[in-house]
Amino acid sequence: MGKYGILGLILFIIVLYGELGFSVTVTYDSKALVIDGRRRILQSGSVHYPRATPETWPEIIEKAKEGGLDVIETYVFWNYHEPVKGQYYFEGRFDLVRFVKTVHDAGLFVHLRIGPYACAEWNYGGFPLWLHFIPGIQFRTINGPFQAEMERFLAKIVNVMKEENLFASQGGPIILAQVENEYGNVEWAYGVGGELYVKWAAETALSLNTSVPWVMCSQSDAPDPIINTCNGFYCDTFTSNSPSKPKIWTEDYTGWFLSFGYPVPYRPVEDLAFAVARFFEKGGTFHNYYMYFGGTNFGRTAGGPLVATSYDYDAPINEYGFIRQPKFGHLRDLHMAIKLCEEYLVNGDHAHQSLGIKLEADVYYKTDDDCAAFLANYGSSVDANVTFNGKLYFLPAWSVSILPDCKNVIFNTAKVVAQKSISDATSELSLSASHWSWYMEKVGVWSNDSFTATSLLEQISTTKDTSDFLWYSTSIESDEKKDAFLLIQSLGHGALVFLNRKVLAFGYGYHDDASFNISEKISLEQGNNTLDIISMLIGVQNYGPWFDVMGAGLYSVILTDLKNTKEDYSSNKWTYQVGTEGESLGLDNTDHANSSLWTRGASVPTNQSLIWYKSTFMAPEGKGPLSLNLASMGKGQAWVNGQSIGRYWSTYLSPSTGCTDHCDYRGTYEAQKCQKKCGQPAQVLYHVPRTWVHAGENLLVLHEELGGDPSKISVLTRTGQEVCGHVFEDDSIPVDLWKSNVDSTSRTPEVRLTCDPGWKITSIRFASFGNPKGDCGSFTQGSCHTDVLSIVQQACIGKKTCLIPVATAKFGNLCPGVTKSLAIEALCTS
Repeated sequence: MGKYGILGLILFIIVLYGELGFSVTVTYDSKALVIDGRRRILQSGSVHYPRATPETWPEIIEKAKEGGLDVIETYVFWNYHEPVKGQYYFEGRFDLVRFVKTVHDAGLFVHLRIGPYACAEWNYGGFPLWLHFIPGIQFRTINGPFQAEMERFLAKIVNVMKEENLFASQGGPIILAQVENEYGNVEWAYGVGGELYVKWAAETALSLNTSVPWVMCSQSDAPDPIINTCNGFYCDTFTSNSPSKPKIWTEDYTGWFLSFGYPVPYRPVEDLAFAVARFFEKGGTFHNYYMYFGGTNFGRTAGGPLVATSYDYDAPINEYGFIRQPKFGHLRDLHMAIKLCEEYLVNGDHAHQSLGIKLEADVYYKTDDDCAAFLANYGSSVDANVTFNGKLYFLPAWSVSILPDCKNVIFNTAKVVAQKSISDATSELSLSASHWSWYMEKVGVWSNDSFTATSLLEQISTTKDTSDFLWYSTSIESDEKKDAFLLIQSLGHGALVFLNRKVLAFGYGYHDDASFNISEKISLEQGNNTLDIISMLIGVQNYGPWFDVMGAGLYSVILTDLKNTKEDYSSNKWTYQVGTEGESLGLDNTDHANSSLWTRGASVPTNQSLIWYKSTFMAPEGKGPLSLNLASMGKGQAWVNGQSIGRYWSTYLSPSTGCTDHCDYRGTYEAQKCQKKCGQPAQVLYHVPRTWVHAGENLLVLHEELGGDPSKISVLTRTGQEVCGHVFEDDSIPVDLWKSNVDSTSRTPEVRLTCDPGWKITSIRFASFGNPKGDCGSFTQGSCHTDVLSIVQQACIGKKTCLIPVATAKFGNLCPGVTKSLAIEALCTS
């Protein structure tokens, strides 16, 4: 090796160790974060460590790296790290140090959002509920008890990171930290106390001496040197509150969260890519996807009210850790295109050009003849041809083209050439033949630790969130047998009513308004009648001004007879019982799998409320995750080998209208614009991590609250994936093949197909070169068709990845004058 080769190797090692092993300095200026003196364009993605298992963290993070990310962003979840004041927990899914080190091992940076308020559709926004009971406390304002606890926890997390040398100045991956979270959205509600709190939070963060910059998101009054950042579906028009601060986007929503009773939201990748490109076009330099991997709200971690167990978020990596195409691939190509413009964006001079109505160019110059450009059509309906630097370019509506040399378009946000996913092949194991056992709950008070009060108690303050359930029990005396009307009013979130131990009614709210009323005509017996109401919590409130004091449970019970005489039972003597009998007995625990408490018989009772079910199943072969199909059940919670896979609610259907499977990406996106699965449950498949099952029999326990049929439950696993590629001969070449000073029109586009790790292409379902009709999953031959099946089979069968040029030179020119495309559908299996 010559001396220049040796010098190059030394420089490479210095850069590598500077970023991944040795101390680095992180500062910022008006344009970007500056890492060891170099301005950087950084792509980031949110991955929340407790929403996956530690065994899957490396694969998820590696996929994020393959997708072109530089940074992993995560919240820190106070309520699980300090479940009891002064008692800390950093194990299992909550091993924060292990997670940060896993990111470091992958060669990526970390943005640690300590908060300690998280929101995140997480139970109580991440606050521990014991905080609520400290005398005199008020959250998120100038309040001595709250400030003392917040400062103590911030210091705890910072010190844990320092002890493990995880800040960048110590050779670790953490380059950014966040204090508070989206406080600017609610600051108005706290008055002067809110303004002072923002200053105090900033000063407290800075006093911890992390040696990396701190940010406050959605906080326009963030004091210097804290960087205020943007959250939203679009942030191209955002400006920081100081000319000395860079333009940072901390939450770009890849979709939206799922709630019980709502359709499934999704965001077209064309719109998401448009938003990202516009941000960088307008001077942004740090961008984060919320979420890049969403994961699962295991156990009772989901926030409220009524946030579902799946936190998939339509993210590039789905809830199960599989790549979602074409979102993943299209964004990966976008990241590469933006990286090619990095030196121009962070060091160049910016110029803006109008190209017409809602048409523009933003150009970044190194020198007069060396530039990179973004051409944008931000109109939502009309495609356009524009002239830039004397050359004609086609711009679809609501799109951005990226030209890293101011000449050649290497990426357009509306033109998706990345492979698409068609569907998954699955194997299904029915539990219909399984042996089921059950345990029937007692209605109402079931133990000696019940207590009484002459008022209706607020649920969260009473249960302290140790359970989703609180029994309210009272008696109604009647001097005769008669009919009456019962009106029950609740703050939320659900309630099952029993009159004389028989089910009378069920009421519930929804995510945007958890309160509800139950109005029922009842028949009273002469003498004593028992009224038992089990109030159900479905996640503690996690967002909004003063969200920490928002309550749940009953607040009014009124009985009206047929003569319109009203009796208010709200101040009656009520007996209270926290939790259910089955919870107290620990029926979800593996230790009680063989307990005599369980009843076993030939015919399992179905459609019963407040019943526990138990069975076993054999885990399907393979290494991938499983899902439990609970479509036949009502509402409840499920455990596999003692691990809670979360709450389910299969009987709560979304509205029957408002959905489309083909949403127009053009025009401003909001959370309800693109929805699917109207008239269906929010979810029926529930994630079971592979590490939670083992060879042999696995224990399944369900607590069914409303009624269902467990014999129809099944266990699914993914056995294959159908993938598709469709590329035109006049499409851009793959971004990674682009080279400066080379006319890209002389290069050939490609269809690229890739299987998930461990799988290979085993069959080609469709292959045509010409003008194939339809879309992925439904292609048919067009009027111009060249049979290329054997060529594609030879190139792809048995391979994880195959690349096929889209060119008449390879396939022949059967139809001169016709713009041709290559369409391929393939099956990947193990």
